[in-house]
Amino acid sequence: MSSSTHTTKVLILDKEYLIACPPEEQQALQLSAQHLDKQMRAIRSSGKVHGLERIAVMAALNITHEFIKKDQAHSSSQNTALRLATKIDDFLQEIS
Repeated sequence: MSSSTHTTKVLILDKEYLIACPPEEQQALQLSAQHLDKQMRAIRSSGKVHGLERIAVMAALNITHEFIKKDQAHSSSQNTALRLATKIDDFLQEIS
């Protein structure tokens, strides 16, 4: 990983932000900014939330909720796989 940091421009709700970011992380930063922009535009277009700060907080909550749901689903899948592997191991030990 590079120790040098570059400034990257991102556009969120038609406003440009300069973000310090290592070169190898710039693509991920751009994708993150695009996702945030999309979330904020959806919230703004709903007409239910007003003010840039409130829109940003709602978008952050929505994105965090998405992340937690995916993380929990991944964790659940891992637990299921571990239980199945244990059952298979137990069965194989019984028949040997």
